[in-house]
Amino acid sequence: MSCVTNDEVPTQVATDSAPRPRARRRGRPSVPLLSQKRITRAAVELIGARGYPALTMAALARELRVAPSALYNHVASKRDLLRWLQDHVNRGIDASAFDTEPWDVALERWARSYRDAYVRHAPLVPVIAVTPIAGSPHTVAMYEGVVAGLCAGGWPEAEAVDVVVALESFVLGSAMDATAPADIFDVPDDAAAPALARAGLLRAGRDNADAAFEAGLAALVTGFRARHPGGAGG
Repeated sequence: MSCVTNDEVPTQVATDSAPRPRARRRGRPSVPLLSQKRITRAAVELIGARGYPALTMAALARELRVAPSALYNHVASKRDLLRWLQDHVNRGIDASAFDTEPWDVALERWARSYRDAYVRHAPLVPVIAVTPIAGSPHTVAMYEGVVAGLCAGGWPEAEAVDVVVALESFVLGSAMDATAPADIFDVPDDAAAPALARAGLLRAGRDNADAAFEAGLAALVTGFRARHPGGAGG
């Protein structure tokens, strides 16, 4: 019969009775790594740093440090991502004046808020301007408030959206102008364009983008008042 030493018994017992490490649970983490807010914020930062052409789903996945497949689990396509971006920017536009003010006053306030929002996101202007609004709840709610306010102010339903499109075409162009270089109208040869050169000098020292915006907005609203069926705001 073989002998077992006292040194060997505790070792065997300890091995058999030691707690075994739990196997790691597989599957998705309990807290998602991605969310609509995080994805949208990363897309905005990517466009701000490198321009809209740099926004691809692969590039966005790299920014988020995830595999493209993980990104597609949260946003099905780039078109859906653009709707998220549209809603993100338009959420900051204040259209509340249409609930309390005459249509022309509300239109001016909306235009200023609209421009301010897109001055902060000028690289998105060419994209958002042609992105359908369906699937963007905050954007749809904003336009609903504006159109309803115009109709309540006496604009025919058939013309209310024309007013909106005309105004926002000006607003979006003005938002891009706000990012233009200060010397955009400088001409090196005064003799070739003396009137332009003199006018350019007179603009020096002003906030030209804001001044141009206010001049254009006043002209548009005056024109809308003249076209209004009632002949005036309110």
